[in-house]
Amino acid sequence: MMTLPLNHPVVQPPKIGVLLVNLGTPDAPTTAAVKRYLSEFLSDRRVVEIPQIIWQPILQGIILNTRPKKSAHAYAQVWTPEGSPLAAITAEQAAALKNAFGPDVIVDWAMRYGNPSVASKLDAMKAAGCQRILIAPLYPQYCAATTASVMDAVSSAMGKMRGQPAIRTLPPYYDDPIHIAALAASVSEGLAALDFAPDLILASFHGMPDATLHKGDPYHCQCQKTARLLGEALGREVRISFQSRFGRAKWLEPATDVTLKALPGAGIKKLVVITPGFSADCLETLEEIALRGKEEFISAGGAHFATLPCLNASPIGIEMMHKLLARELAGWISTA
Repeated sequence: MMTLPLNHPVVQPPKIGVLLVNLGTPDAPTTAAVKRYLSEFLSDRRVVEIPQIIWQPILQGIILNTRPKKSAHAYAQVWTPEGSPLAAITAEQAAALKNAFGPDVIVDWAMRYGNPSVASKLDAMKAAGCQRILIAPLYPQYCAATTASVMDAVSSAMGKMRGQPAIRTLPPYYDDPIHIAALAASVSEGLAALDFAPDLILASFHGMPDATLHKGDPYHCQCQKTARLLGEALGREVRISFQSRFGRAKWLEPATDVTLKALPGAGIKKLVVITPGFSADCLETLEEIALRGKEEFISAGGAHFATLPCLNASPIGIEMMHKLLARELAGWISTA
Protein backbone atom coordinates (compact mmCIF):
# COMPACT_ATOMS: atom_id res chain seq x y z
CA MET A 1 0.00 0.00 0.00
CA MET A 2 1.36 3.38 -1.02
CA THR A 3 2.09 5.81 1.82
CA LEU A 4 1.14 9.44 1.21
CA PRO A 5 3.68 12.17 2.02
CA LEU A 6 3.15 13.88 5.38
CA ASN A 7 2.24 17.16 3.67
CA HIS A 8 -0.26 15.57 1.24
CA PRO A 9 -3.76 17.18 1.26
CA VAL A 10 -6.41 15.18 3.08
CA VAL A 11 -8.07 12.65 0.78
CA GLN A 12 -11.73 12.07 1.61
CA PRO A 13 -13.31 8.62 1.19
CA PRO A 14 -15.04 8.52 -2.24
CA LYS A 15 -18.65 9.67 -2.27
CA ILE A 16 -21.38 10.25 -4.84
CA GLY A 17 -23.35 13.48 -4.95
CA VAL A 18 -26.91 14.23 -6.04
CA LEU A 19 -27.56 17.95 -6.49
CA LEU A 20 -31.18 19.06 -6.85
CA VAL A 21 -31.34 22.41 -8.65
CA ASN A 22 -34.31 24.74 -8.95
CA LEU A 23 -34.66 28.19 -10.47
CA GLY A 24 -33.98 30.60 -7.65
CA THR A 25 -35.32 33.10 -5.17
CA PRO A 26 -34.36 36.33 -3.44
CA ASP A 27 -32.94 36.03 0.07
CA ALA A 28 -35.76 38.13 1.53
CA PRO A 29 -39.05 39.70 0.39
CA THR A 30 -37.48 43.15 0.22
CA THR A 31 -36.90 45.51 -2.66
CA ALA A 32 -33.11 45.36 -2.26
CA ALA A 33 -33.00 41.55 -2.14
CA VAL A 34 -35.36 41.20 -5.09
CA LYS A 35 -33.28 43.70 -7.07
CA ARG A 36 -30.12 41.61 -6.54
CA TYR A 37 -31.97 38.45 -7.54
CA LEU A 38 -33.57 39.93 -10.65
CA SER A 39 -30.28 41.45 -11.75
CA GLU A 40 -28.67 38.01 -11.77
CA PHE A 41 -31.69 36.25 -13.25
CA LEU A 42 -32.42 38.73 -16.03
CA SER A 43 -28.74 39.09 -16.95
CA ASP A 44 -28.60 35.43 -17.98
CA ARG A 45 -28.35 35.30 -21.77
CA ARG A 46 -30.38 32.10 -21.71
CA VAL A 47 -33.27 33.93 -20.05
CA VAL A 48 -33.24 37.14 -22.12
CA GLU A 49 -31.85 36.62 -25.59
CA ILE A 50 -31.66 40.31 -26.50
CA PRO A 51 -28.06 41.46 -27.21
CA GLN A 52 -26.56 42.65 -23.93
CA ILE A 53 -25.49 46.02 -25.36
CA ILE A 54 -29.19 46.73 -25.89
CA TRP A 55 -30.62 44.84 -22.93
CA GLN A 56 -28.40 45.93 -20.04
CA PRO A 57 -29.25 49.66 -20.23
CA ILE A 58 -32.96 48.72 -20.21
CA LEU A 59 -32.47 46.29 -17.33
CA GLN A 60 -30.26 48.49 -15.17
CA GLY A 61 -31.89 51.80 -16.04
CA ILE A 62 -35.58 50.94 -16.08
CA ILE A 63 -36.57 47.43 -14.98
CA LEU A 64 -34.43 47.18 -11.85
CA ASN A 65 -35.66 50.58 -10.71
CA THR A 66 -39.35 49.70 -11.06
CA ARG A 67 -40.02 45.95 -10.93
CA PRO A 68 -38.29 44.95 -7.62
CA LYS A 69 -40.71 46.87 -5.40
CA LYS A 70 -43.74 45.27 -7.04
CA SER A 71 -42.15 41.80 -6.95
CA ALA A 72 -41.14 42.24 -3.29
CA HIS A 73 -44.78 42.90 -2.42
CA ALA A 74 -45.78 39.70 -4.21
CA TYR A 75 -43.08 37.67 -2.43
CA ALA A 76 -44.18 39.08 0.93
CA GLN A 77 -47.64 37.57 0.40
CA VAL A 78 -46.28 34.02 0.15
CA TRP A 79 -43.12 34.18 2.31
CA THR A 80 -42.97 31.57 5.08
CA PRO A 81 -41.18 31.35 8.45
CA GLU A 82 -38.71 29.06 6.66
CA GLY A 83 -38.16 31.68 3.95
CA SER A 84 -39.03 31.52 0.29
CA PRO A 85 -41.50 28.70 -0.46
CA LEU A 86 -39.36 27.48 -3.37
CA ALA A 87 -36.18 27.31 -1.28
CA ALA A 88 -37.96 25.77 1.71
CA ILE A 89 -39.63 23.06 -0.37
CA THR A 90 -36.47 22.27 -2.35
CA ALA A 91 -34.58 21.91 0.94
CA GLU A 92 -37.35 19.63 2.21
CA GLN A 93 -37.09 17.48 -0.94
CA ALA A 94 -33.34 17.09 -0.45
CA ALA A 95 -33.81 16.25 3.24
CA ALA A 96 -36.41 13.61 2.39
CA LEU A 97 -33.93 11.95 -0.01
CA LYS A 98 -30.93 12.29 2.31
CA ASN A 99 -30.62 8.59 3.17
CA ALA A 100 -32.47 7.20 0.17
CA PHE A 101 -29.42 5.92 -1.73
CA GLY A 102 -27.15 4.72 1.05
CA PRO A 103 -24.48 6.28 3.27
CA ASP A 104 -22.06 7.01 0.43
CA VAL A 105 -24.47 9.28 -1.46
CA ILE A 106 -24.78 12.94 -0.47
CA VAL A 107 -28.04 14.63 -1.51
CA ASP A 108 -28.08 18.44 -1.48
CA TRP A 109 -29.81 21.33 -3.22
CA ALA A 110 -29.00 24.61 -4.93
CA MET A 111 -30.62 27.51 -6.73
CA ARG A 112 -29.61 28.56 -10.23
CA TYR A 113 -30.01 32.21 -9.18
CA GLY A 114 -29.58 33.41 -5.62
CA ASN A 115 -28.48 31.21 -2.72
CA PRO A 116 -27.22 28.60 -2.22
CA SER A 117 -25.49 28.76 -5.58
CA VAL A 118 -24.69 25.83 -7.84
CA ALA A 119 -20.96 26.61 -7.65
CA SER A 120 -20.92 26.67 -3.84
CA LYS A 121 -22.69 23.33 -3.58
CA LEU A 122 -20.45 21.67 -6.18
CA ASP A 123 -17.40 22.91 -4.26
CA ALA A 124 -18.86 21.53 -1.01
CA MET A 125 -19.60 18.16 -2.60
CA LYS A 126 -16.13 17.95 -4.05
CA ALA A 127 -14.60 18.84 -0.67
CA ALA A 128 -16.70 16.08 0.90
CA GLY A 129 -15.18 13.53 -1.46
CA CYS A 130 -17.80 13.34 -4.20
CA GLN A 131 -16.03 11.97 -7.25
CA ARG A 132 -19.28 11.51 -9.18
CA ILE A 133 -22.20 13.95 -9.11
CA LEU A 134 -25.68 13.63 -10.57
CA ILE A 135 -27.11 17.05 -11.44
CA ALA A 136 -30.92 17.05 -11.19
CA PRO A 137 -32.55 20.14 -12.72
CA LEU A 138 -36.04 20.05 -11.23
CA TYR A 139 -37.77 21.04 -14.46
CA PRO A 140 -39.94 18.26 -15.95
CA GLN A 141 -39.92 19.96 -19.36
CA TYR A 142 -36.65 20.99 -21.01
CA CYS A 143 -36.17 24.67 -21.73
CA ALA A 144 -32.97 26.45 -22.68
CA ALA A 145 -33.78 29.19 -20.16
CA THR A 146 -34.01 26.67 -17.31
CA THR A 147 -32.40 23.27 -17.87
CA ALA A 148 -29.63 24.52 -20.15
CA SER A 149 -28.92 27.44 -17.85
CA VAL A 150 -28.35 25.03 -14.95
CA MET A 151 -25.81 23.15 -17.01
CA ASP A 152 -24.15 26.45 -17.97
CA ALA A 153 -23.69 27.12 -14.24
CA VAL A 154 -22.32 23.62 -13.70
CA SER A 155 -19.88 24.04 -16.61
CA SER A 156 -18.74 27.41 -15.29
CA ALA A 157 -18.08 25.96 -11.84
CA MET A 158 -16.30 22.93 -13.29
CA GLY A 159 -14.11 25.21 -15.37
CA LYS A 160 -12.59 26.55 -12.17
CA MET A 161 -11.77 23.11 -10.76
CA ARG A 162 -8.38 21.47 -11.18
CA GLY A 163 -9.75 18.05 -10.25
CA GLN A 164 -13.21 17.60 -11.71
CA PRO A 165 -15.81 15.05 -10.61
CA ALA A 166 -17.64 12.95 -13.19
CA ILE A 167 -21.02 14.47 -14.02
CA ARG A 168 -24.37 13.01 -15.03
CA THR A 169 -27.60 14.91 -15.66
CA LEU A 170 -31.21 13.95 -14.92
CA PRO A 171 -32.98 14.13 -18.31
CA PRO A 172 -36.31 15.95 -18.73
CA TYR A 173 -39.08 13.71 -17.44
CA TYR A 174 -42.13 15.43 -18.92
CA ASP A 175 -43.52 12.20 -20.43
CA ASP A 176 -41.92 9.65 -18.14
CA PRO A 177 -44.57 7.15 -16.97
CA ILE A 178 -43.25 7.55 -13.41
CA HIS A 179 -43.87 11.29 -13.56
CA ILE A 180 -47.28 11.04 -15.22
CA ALA A 181 -48.41 8.44 -12.67
CA ALA A 182 -47.28 10.70 -9.82
CA LEU A 183 -49.10 13.71 -11.27
CA ALA A 184 -52.26 11.67 -11.81
CA ALA A 185 -52.18 10.33 -8.26
CA SER A 186 -51.55 13.78 -6.80
CA VAL A 187 -54.27 15.46 -8.85
CA SER A 188 -56.77 12.69 -8.05
CA GLU A 189 -55.97 13.09 -4.37
CA GLY A 190 -56.47 16.85 -4.61
CA LEU A 191 -59.74 16.58 -6.51
CA ALA A 192 -61.13 14.15 -3.95
CA ALA A 193 -60.52 16.69 -1.18
CA LEU A 194 -62.50 19.49 -2.88
CA ASP A 195 -66.05 20.43 -1.96
CA PHE A 196 -67.00 20.91 -5.61
CA ALA A 197 -66.63 19.06 -8.90
CA PRO A 198 -64.73 21.18 -11.44
CA ASP A 199 -66.04 21.85 -14.91
CA LEU A 200 -62.44 21.93 -16.17
CA ILE A 201 -58.87 21.26 -15.13
CA LEU A 202 -56.50 23.92 -16.47
CA ALA A 203 -52.78 23.13 -16.56
CA SER A 204 -50.83 26.38 -16.39
CA PHE A 205 -47.18 26.22 -17.43
CA HIS A 206 -44.61 28.98 -17.19
CA GLY A 207 -44.57 30.93 -20.42
CA MET A 208 -41.70 31.58 -22.79
CA PRO A 209 -41.36 33.95 -25.76
CA ASP A 210 -42.99 32.47 -28.84
CA ALA A 211 -39.70 32.89 -30.70
CA THR A 212 -38.10 30.15 -28.58
CA LEU A 213 -40.42 27.58 -30.15
CA HIS A 214 -39.36 28.59 -33.66
CA LYS A 215 -35.69 28.53 -32.66
CA GLY A 216 -36.03 24.86 -31.80
CA ASP A 217 -36.69 24.84 -28.05
CA PRO A 218 -38.80 21.72 -27.30
CA TYR A 219 -40.45 23.25 -24.22
CA HIS A 220 -43.84 24.05 -25.80
CA CYS A 221 -44.22 20.56 -27.25
CA GLN A 222 -43.18 18.89 -24.01
CA CYS A 223 -45.74 20.91 -22.03
CA GLN A 224 -48.43 19.83 -24.47
CA LYS A 225 -47.44 16.19 -24.11
CA THR A 226 -47.42 16.34 -20.31
CA ALA A 227 -50.96 17.73 -20.31
CA ARG A 228 -52.17 15.20 -22.89
CA LEU A 229 -50.73 12.21 -21.05
CA LEU A 230 -52.05 13.47 -17.72
CA GLY A 231 -55.51 13.92 -19.23
CA GLU A 232 -55.39 10.35 -20.53
CA ALA A 233 -54.33 9.07 -17.12
CA LEU A 234 -57.15 10.98 -15.40
CA GLY A 235 -59.70 10.10 -18.06
CA ARG A 236 -60.74 13.71 -18.58
CA GLU A 237 -59.71 16.85 -20.46
CA VAL A 238 -56.75 18.83 -19.19
CA ARG A 239 -56.57 22.15 -20.99
CA ILE A 240 -53.29 24.06 -21.24
CA SER A 241 -52.22 27.69 -20.83
CA PHE A 242 -49.02 29.68 -20.24
CA GLN A 243 -48.44 32.21 -17.47
CA SER A 244 -45.93 34.86 -16.38
CA ARG A 245 -45.66 36.92 -19.55
CA PHE A 246 -42.94 39.57 -19.42
CA GLY A 247 -42.14 42.35 -21.87
CA ARG A 248 -43.71 43.25 -25.20
CA ALA A 249 -42.69 40.24 -27.30
CA LYS A 250 -45.27 37.64 -28.29
CA TRP A 251 -45.30 34.73 -25.81
CA LEU A 252 -46.64 31.20 -25.98
CA GLU A 253 -50.42 31.08 -26.02
CA PRO A 254 -53.06 30.80 -24.74
CA ALA A 255 -52.11 33.10 -21.87
CA THR A 256 -53.29 31.98 -18.43
CA ASP A 257 -54.59 35.38 -17.32
CA VAL A 258 -56.57 35.84 -20.52
CA THR A 259 -57.92 32.30 -20.24
CA LEU A 260 -59.03 32.76 -16.62
CA LYS A 261 -60.98 35.88 -17.54
CA ALA A 262 -62.64 34.19 -20.54
CA LEU A 263 -63.66 30.83 -19.06
CA PRO A 264 -66.70 31.98 -17.02
CA GLY A 265 -68.21 33.54 -20.13
CA ALA A 266 -67.76 30.19 -21.88
CA GLY A 267 -69.73 28.38 -19.19
CA ILE A 268 -66.80 27.20 -17.05
CA LYS A 269 -67.86 28.34 -13.58
CA LYS A 270 -66.00 25.79 -11.45
CA LEU A 271 -62.28 25.56 -12.15
CA VAL A 272 -59.23 23.71 -10.86
CA VAL A 273 -55.80 24.94 -11.89
CA ILE A 274 -52.71 22.72 -11.71
CA THR A 275 -49.10 23.68 -12.46
CA PRO A 276 -47.31 20.53 -13.68
CA GLY A 277 -44.32 22.45 -15.02
CA PHE A 278 -43.23 23.30 -11.47
CA SER A 279 -41.70 20.71 -9.15
CA ALA A 280 -42.29 22.92 -6.11
CA ASP A 281 -44.75 25.64 -5.25
CA CYS A 282 -43.31 29.13 -5.61
CA LEU A 283 -44.22 32.74 -6.32
CA GLU A 284 -45.68 31.82 -9.71
CA THR A 285 -48.03 29.19 -8.29
CA LEU A 286 -48.87 30.67 -4.89
CA GLU A 287 -49.22 34.34 -5.75
CA GLU A 288 -49.76 34.57 -9.50
CA ILE A 289 -52.23 31.68 -9.74
CA ALA A 290 -53.69 30.97 -6.28
CA LEU A 291 -54.18 34.65 -5.39
CA ARG A 292 -54.28 36.83 -8.53
CA GLY A 293 -55.58 34.06 -10.76
CA LYS A 294 -58.46 33.34 -8.42
CA GLU A 295 -59.35 37.03 -8.31
CA GLU A 296 -59.35 37.23 -12.12
CA PHE A 297 -61.56 34.15 -12.47
CA ILE A 298 -64.07 35.10 -9.78
CA SER A 299 -64.24 38.72 -10.98
CA ALA A 300 -65.09 37.44 -14.46
CA GLY A 301 -68.06 35.47 -13.10
CA GLY A 302 -66.53 32.23 -11.88
CA ALA A 303 -68.13 30.52 -8.88
CA HIS A 304 -65.56 28.04 -7.57
CA PHE A 305 -61.79 28.14 -7.97
CA ALA A 306 -59.06 25.94 -6.53
CA THR A 307 -55.39 25.36 -7.15
CA LEU A 308 -53.80 22.01 -6.42
CA PRO A 309 -50.28 21.86 -4.96
CA CYS A 310 -47.23 20.82 -6.92
CA LEU A 311 -45.69 17.46 -6.09
CA ASN A 312 -43.41 19.26 -3.61
CA ALA A 313 -42.04 16.98 -0.86
CA SER A 314 -45.24 14.94 -0.66
CA PRO A 315 -44.89 11.15 -0.35
CA ILE A 316 -46.02 10.87 -3.98
CA GLY A 317 -43.47 13.45 -5.12
CA ILE A 318 -40.57 12.00 -3.15
CA GLU A 319 -41.31 8.47 -4.35
CA MET A 320 -41.26 9.74 -7.93
CA MET A 321 -37.97 11.59 -7.43
CA HIS A 322 -36.42 8.56 -5.77
CA LYS A 323 -37.30 6.34 -8.72
CA LEU A 324 -36.06 8.83 -11.34
CA LEU A 325 -32.79 9.52 -9.50
CA ALA A 326 -32.12 5.86 -8.71
CA ARG A 327 -32.40 5.06 -12.40
CA GLU A 328 -29.83 7.71 -13.28
CA LEU A 329 -27.49 6.53 -10.51
CA ALA A 330 -27.45 2.98 -11.88
CA GLY A 331 -23.89 1.79 -12.31
CA TRP A 332 -22.70 4.22 -9.65
CA ILE A 333 -24.69 2.61 -6.87
CA SER A 334 -26.34 -0.76 -6.40
CA THR A 335 -30.04 -0.52 -7.29
CA ALA A 336 -30.85 -4.08 -6.23
